[in-house]
This record gives sequence, structure tokens and C-alpha cells, in this order.
Amino acid sequence: MERKDIDRRDFIKSLGAIGGGSLLLSSLPQLHLLAQEREKQVKGQKARLAIIGTGSRGMYHINHLLQIPHAEVVALCDIYQPHLDNAAKVFPKAKQYKDYNQAIADPNVDGILIATPLHMHAPISIAGLKAGKHVFCEKSMARTVEQCKEMYDVYKESGKVLYIGIQRLFDPKYLKAIELIKNGTIGQIVGLRNFWYRNNDWRRPVPEPSLERQINWRLYKEYSGGLMTELAAHQLQMGTWVNHSLPDYITGFGDILFWKDGREVYDSVSVIYHYPNGLRMTFESIISNKHYGMDEQVLGHEGTLELAQGLLYMENPKPAPGIQQLINQIEHKVFDNISFAGPSWVPETASSVKGEPIMDHIQTHDGSNTTGATVDDGSLGLVSAYCSSVITGEPIQNLVEEAYYSSVLALLGNKAMEERAVIEFPEEYKIPYSFDA
Repeated sequence: MERKDIDRRDFIKSLGAIGGGSLLLSSLPQLHLLAQEREKQVKGQKARLAIIGTGSRGMYHINHLLQIPHAEVVALCDIYQPHLDNAAKVFPKAKQYKDYNQAIADPNVDGILIATPLHMHAPISIAGLKAGKHVFCEKSMARTVEQCKEMYDVYKESGKVLYIGIQRLFDPKYLKAIELIKNGTIGQIVGLRNFWYRNNDWRRPVPEPSLERQINWRLYKEYSGGLMTELAAHQLQMGTWVNHSLPDYITGFGDILFWKDGREVYDSVSVIYHYPNGLRMTFESIISNKHYGMDEQVLGHEGTLELAQGLLYMENPKPAPGIQQLINQIEHKVFDNISFAGPSWVPETASSVKGEPIMDHIQTHDGSNTTGATVDDGSLGLVSAYCSSVITGEPIQNLVEEAYYSSVLALLGNKAMEERAVIEFPEEYKIPYSFDA
């Protein structure tokens, strides 16, 4: 039966919920099934981990590790004593370090989990891989494009496992949406829109002035890529995950529009990624207005998916009964604008159709905090899979490559804004990747 002949609700129900066995994952084949199978294989074994960086994001992962039976935290490392003390309350038997090199050298450590400021991601990851340890590193991958490439090359040479904290790869509603796209539910992809709006200054309280850059590192270019590396990196993954290609050129605009408080990174950004097939992907973020929140929207010629909300909107849903159409149109005063004799009763305006959930029990959050979502956003599954990989030594296909490109796209967006230019994707930073895997 052709899709246009069935009701969209029935079509969605016929697909079943993800994990129910009726769907195969597209970009990352059978990801949940593979992760679950590995958890069975490692039952009774432990991944012995060192947590490097025990601030807010590190503690978020620590809370997840408490729920993972095949994880054991044997070492903690942080240069800021209050953060180290907080983590030690949870794992009092873990060894404590101030120097990450010492934590990596601990013979009891099989893998490290890095939740430090961005500028330390590459140095610590590279040191860990070269020391023969498996590595989980928070996103973005690194502070510069050059560091991303170096980190990737060391990973390939090491034979060890590398995970980057792009948790949407393990978020069921995102995986279900990708499968609907793969199945042709929304037709040809004609646009990718990403946005992340907040209303806060991104500052944290500082006990003394000497700690300003250490605590508020996100505000300074030496340590941070700002909104692009902290927020956009999550969403720019849509380019490879949905469009299965790389942009040929990039441009954008960035300003310190509202929070004029000495920060160096933009508080308002707008970037456009153009692809060889004519598709454009956008990212916009303003942190002085939160009305529209956060979402990734995939526009097809037959429908639209809002990935963060887990909603599907069809362009031409099944019509309501004739009398209901007439009532609706009278209520909306459409007869003031169109002729009765036209070929359609529906004017060519924005759709007022309500979105249909793409699966049951969808968990969403408003994007107000990336250090720790109030609902599971895939982070638990991602860290659990990493722990399994630490034990087995087996990576999951394309995880590193997806994270590499999302990080590089974020950094190239910054470059385009800073140079006020249209830039091409550099050939030297392309890595082997099967976009159709």
C-alpha cells in the first residue's frame, strides 16, 4: 500500500517502538541491539575507570556509572580540590590524583573518562591512547581542527577504543527518527534546521578572581569554542547522519550581542552549511532569549521531523471528514481568502497540523543545561556501551567518525564567523568514513 493511502497515525503505529525488533538502525546498524548483546557478554566483569575532570559533567557521568554493573571507578583526578572532594564522597576507595598523567599511569586503570574543559580534551586523550588505555572524552572532540585530526590519527594507530560524548547516537527517539528518514517517510530531504536558544549569561560563581578562567573557561577562546563547540556540536551531526555527506562550503555570523561582560566568545551565532546536492543545514543560537528552546528539524517534501521533540508532521495528512473540513475552514475564515471553485480547499500556508509522536514514552528536555539533563538523553547508554568496549576492546562502527565530523563542523563554523568569509571544507581534514553504513 502506498504511504499516501494510509493514515499517518496508523503508519507510525505499524512501525512499532524502537527496540521492539521491527526496525533496524540506519546510520549505526542495530546500535541498541549490539550494545545490549555486549552487556550480556561482559556480565560479571568490570571496566576499571579513572574519571579525569570531576566537575558538573564529570559528576553527571559518575551518577550514571553507579547504575552500570560492569563499571568500577578506581581513580579520580581533578586540579580543583572541591570537585575532587565531591567525587571522593561517592567513591571513597578510589585513588585521587591532581596530575592526569599519574591517573593514566595507574596500573589498575583500564580506561579513562574525560570531562575536563575543551582545551584539555586532546592532550589527555592522546596521552591515554598512547599509554594503552581506552578513552571516553566529552564533546567536542578538541579545541582545534588540527587537534581533532591528531587525536583521530593516534586513535587509529593505538588499537584502543575511543568514544566521544555525542549522546544522541544512543537516544531512542533520534534513532527512530533516523529510521523514518531512511524509510522515506518524509520524502526527499530539502532542509536541516538546528537551533538552541537560552537566556542566561553562561557564567558560574567564582570564589576568588584568580579562578575566573578556570571556572568560566567556556567564555574564553583559549579554552573554548563557545556556542559552536558546547552546543552546535550535538546538532551538526545531522549533516552526516541525515545527509550522508560533507558540506562543500560554510559561512556564518557571530557577535557578542547582549552579554558584554568581558567574555571573548560569541553570545549570538548563525551559521550555514551548504552541501554539494544543494541542501543547506543551519545552526542558530542566542543566549539572551529562550522562547524557542532547542530542536533539530529535518524538512522533507512529504513531511517534517522534530528530532528533539520526537514529533512527525506530514505535509498532506489524511483529510478529516467533509463536514469537519467545512467547520474548520469556517472557523479559520479561509473563505475570505480563497475561491470555492479552486482545486483545493486548503490555502498554501503554514501547516497547523499537530505533530504525531514517533514512539511511546518520549523523553525530552528543553536544552537549558548540557552538563546534566533531567531525563536520560542517551548518555547512560553511551557510557554503558563504553564500559563494555573497555572490557572487550571492541569499538562500535562509526562512533568516532560521527563525533569527529560534528566537532570539525563546529570549529569550521567558528572559523567562518571569525574570518567573515565563505570557507571550503579542507581536504586535509577529511577522514575515511562510510556515510551509507
